[in-house]
Amino acid sequence: MNALASYSSALARSELSDRIGWVRQMQGLAIDSAGPDVAIGELCKIRVRQIGSGPAAGAMTDILAEVVGLKPGRVTLMPYGATDGVAAGCEVRAVGLRADVRVGPALLGRVLNGFGDPIDGAAPPATVTAYPLKGAAINPMMRPRITRVLETGVRSIDGLLTIGRGQRVGIFAGSGVGKSTLLGMMARHAQSATKEAGDRINVIALIGERGREVREFIDKQLGAKGLKRSVVVVATADQPALARVRAAHAAVAIAEYFRDEGRDVLLTMDSITRLAMARREIGLSAGEPPTARGYTPSVFAELPELCERFGTAPGGGSVTALLTVLVEGDDLNEPVSDSLRAILDGHIVLSRQIAHRGLYPAVDVLKSASRLMPDLATDADRALAMEAVNQLALLERNRQMVEIGAYERGSNRQLDSALSLEPALHEWLKQGTEGVSRDEALQKLKAILSQMTLREDAS
Repeated sequence: MNALASYSSALARSELSDRIGWVRQMQGLAIDSAGPDVAIGELCKIRVRQIGSGPAAGAMTDILAEVVGLKPGRVTLMPYGATDGVAAGCEVRAVGLRADVRVGPALLGRVLNGFGDPIDGAAPPATVTAYPLKGAAINPMMRPRITRVLETGVRSIDGLLTIGRGQRVGIFAGSGVGKSTLLGMMARHAQSATKEAGDRINVIALIGERGREVREFIDKQLGAKGLKRSVVVVATADQPALARVRAAHAAVAIAEYFRDEGRDVLLTMDSITRLAMARREIGLSAGEPPTARGYTPSVFAELPELCERFGTAPGGGSVTALLTVLVEGDDLNEPVSDSLRAILDGHIVLSRQIAHRGLYPAVDVLKSASRLMPDLATDADRALAMEAVNQLALLERNRQMVEIGAYERGSNRQLDSALSLEPALHEWLKQGTEGVSRDEALQKLKAILSQMTLREDAS
């Protein structure tokens, strides 16, 4: 009877007939078809005839597409690849849901696309199970509090903007200010305060990046040693919006798998803004109304849904998210940046003005914040960070007056002390691509600030 019941259940789940429709209209990348009977998120194959003059010209092939909208009597699809050959009357065949990605330890060291297929030229990884692309967030009452420090190897972040394992942090900057370089440094050097770096996994999502930068990031920023404990998911700028969105969700699903295995995962996404742009493109094609700067309501619904999947888990694992935010026109109040600042647990702002002064990484400490630093740092470390920030703020408030020569030394004793410390503070804030331990960074900062105390005592 048990065998009969299982066969009956399998038969009930099976499709005994094909669901077929036909292309009726195409505008941009949005394809409208009459049928088939499908739901939002289902995948379909559009049967087209290859065009061109090569040996394959005239042969029939399939284009994979996803259902993104429903209209009376019509289905709106968007393709995962090129639309060459799509014409009115092409057959559209439903292939069911594929809203998951194959996962397993064999993914480590591999470079994949949004479907989990390798693009590094090696054989497909031997995966063990499938994880849903859009998993549910952990019950907030089941999330352990974030109490463990994550060392990034970057002095200015570890000392003044301490991050914890399971925290969600945005790296906000305009184009060409050093987001990807900083992200590579942190992915290479980040380790826990208890030195359990062997249990940490990197999941790196390169969403909407230039094709040249993908190989450059892996070879130069990550390196062979970093790649061994990393999974890289790629959707380059030339790929359709659906491919970019799927790659982002696939990376999060892979991170969730390792987190559920009890591992600490560092998820880096470059960039979440390009994910928002891809979702805007899909929403507009599906008929959503545009809002601020053309972004559709689904964009602002998806961002918190995605970010809430990061964090700590009851099993002891965690997903720490470092998400780069491309600030359009260096406007930190543009819609995506403003929304993400409210969602995330901290933001690291990179300044073009600081970069122009030759200070890298160009972290603007005064505009950045870590909401968990009060819980993670000791009282002494917090006092040290506050004193350093006060000195930097004093220098920034008086920078213009000092640069034009309107300030006379001796007029303000505090400003005189800050000016004497400025070269050492700037030297501490900048660093090469080599990582520095948090303890070493704090000890050096303490030594710099103690010079100011000695001068004040002497005076």
